[in-house]
Parts: sequence; C-alpha cells; structure tokens
Amino acid sequence: MPAKIPATVVTGFLGAGKTTLIRHMLQNAQGKRIALVINEFGDLGVDGEILTGCGDDTCTGDDVVELSNGCICCTVADEFIPTMEMLLARDPAPDHIVIETSGLALPQPLVRAFNWPEIRTKVTVDGVVTVVDGKAVTEGQFAHNVAAVDAQRAQDDNLDHETPLSELFEDQIACADLIVVNKADLLNEAEATALVAQLQGDSRDGVQVVKARMGALPVDVLLGQGIGAEDDLDSRHEVHHHHHDHDDDHADGHDDDHHHHDHDHDDFESFVVELGEIANPAEFTEHLKTVIQSNDILRLKGFAAVSGKPMRLTLQAVGPRIDSYFDRPFTADEPRVTRLVVIGQAGLDRLAITKAIAG
Repeated sequence: MPAKIPATVVTGFLGAGKTTLIRHMLQNAQGKRIALVINEFGDLGVDGEILTGCGDDTCTGDDVVELSNGCICCTVADEFIPTMEMLLARDPAPDHIVIETSGLALPQPLVRAFNWPEIRTKVTVDGVVTVVDGKAVTEGQFAHNVAAVDAQRAQDDNLDHETPLSELFEDQIACADLIVVNKADLLNEAEATALVAQLQGDSRDGVQVVKARMGALPVDVLLGQGIGAEDDLDSRHEVHHHHHDHDDDHADGHDDDHHHHDHDHDDFESFVVELGEIANPAEFTEHLKTVIQSNDILRLKGFAAVSGKPMRLTLQAVGPRIDSYFDRPFTADEPRVTRLVVIGQAGLDRLAITKAIAG
C-alpha cells in the first residue's frame, strides 16, 4: 500500500499570521509539491488570491482549493471530504497538504474527519500547528483586533452561540503539536520567555513552542512532524464542548503581511555533527533523546553507520520522539560515518551539543 500523504493543519486567531506563515513556507518549499486547502469565510476569497499569486512553482492555482461556505468543521461531508478526495486523486499526487482553518474554527473536529473511511487509508495528519499572536496574548486579548473578530461573528449566520475567545484559545492549544508564537519581535525578552513557559505548561507533553517573526519558520520545523494526530484524539480533546464558531480569519496576518515578503531564518539555526560508527542503535537513540531534551533541540535528522551492519541507519527526531530505520546499504566508496543535522532556535550551544552527542 502506498504511504499516506501527510497533511498539516494550521490554526490560530484572526491576525495571528497564519497566511504569512503559509506563504513563507511555500516560498521555501525545497521542491515539495504542496497543495493548500484554504478555509475562507464569505465571498472575498482574500487569502486564496494572495497565495495563488505567490509566484512559486509549488503553489500554482491548481494546487489551491478554497472552501467558501463557512467553517471546514461544519462542512466535512459536503465539502471537505470531496475536496480531499480530489486532491488525493491527482497525478502526480501532492507531497504534502496544508489546511488553513478559519480563525475561530476548532482543529479537533477537523482532525477527527481524517478518520472518515473515504480518506483514512490515503492521508494522515502530520501535525497541528497553532499560530499565536504573541503580543495580543501577552496583553490578554488573544486576537490583535477583537472588534474585527466580533464583526466577523456577526456575519456568520450559522453561529448558534458565542464562545469567549479565551475558551477557543484553550481548545487550539489543547490540539496543537507545534505552537508558533508569532510577532515575537514585538515582545521583550522577559515577556517572550514567560509566554513560552505559559504555553508549554498549558499544552500536552512533548508539544514544542517556538518563537517566530512574520511566520518565518524553517520548512523542516513546520512539516515532517509525523504525528498521526487522527490516531491521538483522546489526548487532544476539546477543553470546552461548544459548537465551533466561525470567522473570516482572512484579514488574518494581512496587517503584518502586506509589506513583508522574504525573510531570513535569523531566529533559527542548524549545524552538522559528524561522528564515526556507533555500536548500539537503541542505546544511541536513547542517548540522543537525553541530549535533545537537555538542549531544546527542535529537530534532528541524519544517518548513522552501525558497526558490523552494511545498511545505513536513518534517524529523524521531532522533539523527544525519534524514528529510526535502515534505509539502504552503504556504497563501496561511501565513508562509514554518522552525520546528524541539528535544528533549533538561535543561540544553541553548538560545542556543548556536539560534545554531548559524541559522549
């Protein structure tokens, strides 16, 4: 059976910067063919228009599907499942599907929809990314323009009752596999540190919280989490059992979108650690878990040469979770070395990490 196509769900409130993050991802897609499902509320179609105009081969008009009839969660059978079936039937199929929810849609019902029999065997939720407006949350508002949120609520004929933003925020955090504190440059160091600590305390064990400016996140951090969230619904249940509200997120990020285009990854860094052969893969993996947790490493990937084994061992770590498998034999002229790429937020102690991995 072919491998399931990974899908990433991006959620977050109006103005958090989801569109900015997605556009940056497309501009740095490293050749991946990425299909987008954009949940636009109303008739404006603002985000779909911006994303299809990004000018990159990975986001042509054919690869962007806009759902224009309200919240994805309320149109699963009528619109979302047929849309996913259409994308999955493409030839060539997309390498990755990214789904941007509307600003007040809950991610849990959407993740649950991936268990529908029509798509379950073909696609998996790689991870749920919750984008947070760092400045707004620090100020206790959750969204940078609460009046705009209220105006969008008023346009939603399907809204059966209002739910406080604080409760919706808790649900988005409860479902997250990766939390992006966007607009971190608008916070001072103490505020940023306190907010990251708060979100780490409010989220599930193993969820990573990263700071970003203008959605500039390395693709290797954003995609490839390999979570399989649809099989982990019990741990990410809704904190509040309410009807999922709707809004048009899609002024979303435009306040911080319209004059920002290419951004460096100054907030992140990566480096390579090279070692000789390793003796015991299981022990080495456990050792790496300790190093990762002690040094706030976001991703670690690469391969290892195992003494006495002709096959190369591939290693991929997302936070403390490490997947490993033998992928192919070393070639005759290929050096039997262990080579790992370490990715994290700026300020990693490269020397200490290198010594720890080698130790």
